[in-house]
Amino acid sequence: MTGLLATRVRRELLVERLDVAACTIPTDAPESDGTIEWDSTTIVIVEARGGGETGVGYTYAHVSAAALVDEVLAPLVAGLDATAVPRAWETMVAAVRNIGRPGIASTAISAVDSALWDLKARLLGVPLVTLLGAVRESVELYGSGGFTSYSDEQLERQLGGWADDGFRRMKMKIGREPGLDAGRVAAARSAIGTAALMVDANGALDRKQALALAERFAELDVVWFEEPVSSDDLAGLRLLRDRAPGGMEIAAGEYGYDLPYFRRMLEAGAVDVLQADATRCAGITGFLGAGALCEAYGIPLSAHTSPALHLHPCCAIGPLRDLEYFHDHARIERMLFDGVAEPVAGALTPDLGRPGNGLELKRADAALYAA
Repeated sequence: MTGLLATRVRRELLVERLDVAACTIPTDAPESDGTIEWDSTTIVIVEARGGGETGVGYTYAHVSAAALVDEVLAPLVAGLDATAVPRAWETMVAAVRNIGRPGIASTAISAVDSALWDLKARLLGVPLVTLLGAVRESVELYGSGGFTSYSDEQLERQLGGWADDGFRRMKMKIGREPGLDAGRVAAARSAIGTAALMVDANGALDRKQALALAERFAELDVVWFEEPVSSDDLAGLRLLRDRAPGGMEIAAGEYGYDLPYFRRMLEAGAVDVLQADATRCAGITGFLGAGALCEAYGIPLSAHTSPALHLHPCCAIGPLRDLEYFHDHARIERMLFDGVAEPVAGALTPDLGRPGNGLELKRADAALYAA
């Protein structure tokens, strides 16, 4: 009898299937940074079903990530133990060897992995942060937007609004027209008062440009310079880190798709703060690995965008600095999901009364934007 009961319990804890959908959401205004322009954002949503529960995960990526989930990953994950998420992760990583691990494959794995962690927590009836092991009750945010396509008035209104709402740190885009950036940064500084000001060039500058602008930005008390040069230029990042004015941190890492990427960046001494994105670095499993690397190297970790998805794992990362409250993603997550936590005094706190990550897909709303 004991054996029959154990068999039944194990069957109930299997992943039954994965469902995937993609939605493309128009931006609320034209947007650009130092290197690209866009007018919409695509989100690929995965639902992992098993034991009467449904876990939700997602990534921001091209719609082709949905096809990869449907055609390659879903058949592999169906039938696996829903409580053994790292095993499913290893299975998926092995399957994309010849497809190409960085890029689209990693974003597809990210969506599935995050859905599986959510499913496991729901099967156990606990919040995801409880399953992962909490080290903090809430996560500090920084407001992120300030696109290069914005007028000074739009820039001041957005960043100033966050400051009024209690955010202590705000970030803006630079690098499209470097000659205008000092003036734009001055406008942002005027709007946010004494709050911390951060800039992101998205790798648009060369080393000499970045060094010159760092000096100008220091006069406006800029405390963070993200991707002043390409994140692939580790020597250039290290140069900026060594020569930037005191009090200005160099940050990069958002384009890391695997742990060796983060390790190389840390080994090079290229950053003061490492960024990682659970929608790109193969999910919560990869994000936790990035946190372990940061702890080993004594470098803080900052979570890149996707605030609703990152909230619970961020509360379980020891060396976490903060979480990016990116305008586009915060807007999309409120549009498509119930249970999204709202900022209070510039911080997010998980709702411990909801199992898993607390998110529920609003299907009718999502269907309006089906890609």
